[in-house]
Amino acid sequence: MPPFTLLLGQPQAIELLTRAVTQNRIAPAYLFVGAPGVGRSLAARCFAELLLIPHSSFPISHHSSLRSRIEQRNHPDLLWVEPTYLHQGKRYSAAEATELGLKRKAPPEIRLDQVREIAQFLSRPPLEAERSVIVLECAESMAEPAANGLLKTLEEPGKATLILIAPSTESLLPTLVSRCQRIPFRRLDEETIAQILTQADYEEILQHPDVLALAQGSPGEAIVHWQQLQAIPPDLLSAVTQIPDSLRSSLELARKIAQTLDTEAQLWLVDYLQQHHWQRSGQSTRLQPLENARRYLLQFVQPRLVWEVTLMAMR
Repeated sequence: MPPFTLLLGQPQAIELLTRAVTQNRIAPAYLFVGAPGVGRSLAARCFAELLLIPHSSFPISHHSSLRSRIEQRNHPDLLWVEPTYLHQGKRYSAAEATELGLKRKAPPEIRLDQVREIAQFLSRPPLEAERSVIVLECAESMAEPAANGLLKTLEEPGKATLILIAPSTESLLPTLVSRCQRIPFRRLDEETIAQILTQADYEEILQHPDVLALAQGSPGEAIVHWQQLQAIPPDLLSAVTQIPDSLRSSLELARKIAQTLDTEAQLWLVDYLQQHHWQRSGQSTRLQPLENARRYLLQFVQPRLVWEVTLMAMR
């Protein structure tokens, strides 16, 4: 199966990346820019497959297992960097934090020591392929010290290609953007989204307009929103989508939200409720208290207090 077969709805990105390989004009760094969930990470895997074809001297087994090794991220010439949480001095990816049930008060980020690991990875020559490949997911999550550290690597990458994945050029330092070849990824139409969700066995999402509206043309985001929706207890979801009918019910619901959901889940709930109320009533007066709630939650105001004020304001 050709590398880009599974990437749907992104013909421009496929053409640019394929042409770079066929014409042997591979840039030292690329910026895959576009909304989350539209195929940027899949494209990075496909592109890495083209770049990491083993030397002819390597056994055929290295060729045949290349795709699975890239998918499992255990290829010796591939380094895949994700944002991490820091807990008791140890780094955890988002998946690891969820699995361990860690409380997460701040979003994950790519840290300076992860950028230093990139430099260390590039200090040795590639083992099997002509070049090494480094992929940085959510590159916009880098704090300025990490971004400045990466800048030094981009200036002299050696036998390597770096792929930065970010939602927009504005989300990165201009000095980083200027050293990357930009590959645009667009939001997908309804037909392509339906095709992708059906292939991924998430057909049920197509029956939930709130989730699709939140996704805004991104099948990956639709799946993330759907999974988040399923993680909220049904009784809590039912209660929170109604406008509380008394002060007491507002206070009780605020307590339940704060006790049941972590900060990230509460931020997601704000987005969902904004979409829910707008779809059903079109009343912008209900949206502003929720927007205020998002701002206060991001400022680490006590969640129970935030929801008490929000729910009372929505009444």
